[in-house]
Amino acid sequence: MKKILLVIDYQNDFVKGPLGFSKAVELEDTIAEKIDLYRKNGDEVAFTFDTHNEDYLTTQEGRNLPIPHCIKGSDGWNLYGKVAERYLKTDVSFEKNSFGSTELLNYLAKNNYDSVELVGVVSNICVLSNAVLAKTALPESLVLVDASCTASNDEKLNEEALDIMESIQVKVINRA
Repeated sequence: MKKILLVIDYQNDFVKGPLGFSKAVELEDTIAEKIDLYRKNGDEVAFTFDTHNEDYLTTQEGRNLPIPHCIKGSDGWNLYGKVAERYLKTDVSFEKNSFGSTELLNYLAKNNYDSVELVGVVSNICVLSNAVLAKTALPESLVLVDASCTASNDEKLNEEALDIMESIQVKVINRA
C-alpha cells in the first residue's frame, strides 16, 4: 500500500508566533511520533509551508487577516520544534501562498497513493482545504485526518471542520 503523511503548516508562526495557540503547541509530540511511524514503515512524509512575502498586507488574505505571518526567510516561516528536527532535505515540500496547494493536488494525482493522511494546523483552514484537494486528486483513495494531530484556535470551528471533512468522505480518526 502506497501511503503518504502530509504535515500541514506546522510552522513557528502558527504554533508560538502571531497566529499561535496553545492547542498547536500540544500537537508537537503526536505529530513527531506520527512522522517517526511513517518513516519506520518506509512511507513518505511531505510538508506544506504557508509562504508569504513582505507585501502580505496588500494581498486579499492580508486584507482579511492583517497579521503578517510565515514571511519566507523569517524564523516564523520555519517548521516548529520536534517536527523541524524530523524534516529531511529529501522530503517533498510545498510552498503555498494560499490555503490549499495546487502543486500538492497535482503531486498526489501523479503518484496515485492508496492512503493520504493529513496532520497539522489550522484544521478549519489549511488542513480542510488540502483534505479537499487530496480527495479531489484521489477520489478512490483513503484520505484521513488524525483529529489528535490537528487543531484550530477556535474549538467550535475545529469540530465543524472535522464534521465537514467526514461529510466529504475524509475519514477522521482519533476524534475525542
